[in-house]
Amino acid sequence: MAGSDIVSALRQTVRDYLTLRRALGYKLEDYGSPLLEFVATLERSGDPRITTAAALNWACLSSNASTKTRAGRLSMVRGFAKHVHALDPRTEVPPKKLLPCPKQRPTPRLYKQEEIPALMNAARELAGELRPDTYATVIGLLAVTGMRLGEAINLGRSDLNEREALLVIRDSKFGKSREIPLHQTTVAALQAYAAKRDRVIRRPRSPSYFLSQAGTRVVKQNFQFCFPRLLRRVGLPDQAKHRLRVHELRHTFAVQTLIDWYRSGADPEKLLPILSTYLGHVNPSNTYWYLTAVPELVVLIAERLQKHLGGAR
Repeated sequence: MAGSDIVSALRQTVRDYLTLRRALGYKLEDYGSPLLEFVATLERSGDPRITTAAALNWACLSSNASTKTRAGRLSMVRGFAKHVHALDPRTEVPPKKLLPCPKQRPTPRLYKQEEIPALMNAARELAGELRPDTYATVIGLLAVTGMRLGEAINLGRSDLNEREALLVIRDSKFGKSREIPLHQTTVAALQAYAAKRDRVIRRPRSPSYFLSQAGTRVVKQNFQFCFPRLLRRVGLPDQAKHRLRVHELRHTFAVQTLIDWYRSGADPEKLLPILSTYLGHVNPSNTYWYLTAVPELVVLIAERLQKHLGGAR
């Protein structure tokens, strides 16, 4: 097979690989273009087969790229190379630790109880007839459910079961769906938003629950771009290592839930799998990370341990 034919076959293999992985529940939304770019690089090099050297060179093409970005690019090729190796054993699979990049999650700063209503009020001061209500309601929903921003924005009108006070989260981060029970006050807030939405947008262009001023689905990037402005309006940090993000609403919900369990005398160890399922975590270890390095939690755990040890004497 000529070199150009092999490259053409690789392009089709990229499409087949992504189709297969997505069918298994992996979204891989940003993989298509980079992998096709990698195949094009092979074509220009005159050597159409995947080698460790070619993968490494492509991952490090940009001298300005961070270590994390380079490792991520190499990881993309590694997964694809494994797939191709099953079809062509001559394919080289780059070693896993060729470009090590230790995971370093930023230490979060949780929201204080009074800061969330302040953010919602700041959102209500945004320009537009519907946008203030949309942004304020989304912030409130994230705070009381721990949902991901993308999950809230992707909600459809039929995903709210008002009678049962349930929200259906469809096709979330790991391709899973789940139901979230709601407090009646949350249902009432969503109903109030829906009434305003339907008055303002008579002919929506999207079946989404949350709409933009144009009647389309809210764009996640636009929400994230606006959020630092809201932080500044209420005097909250949005710079450097102390930056607050939308995602900290989810983190705050998880931590507050555990604090409430400790204070009520419940057994968090038994209840934690429920919280993990509620948050849509595939691996409970992700939930455990949310609950680390929180001073108030440490105090509650220490108090319970002291009572336990005192009773064991």
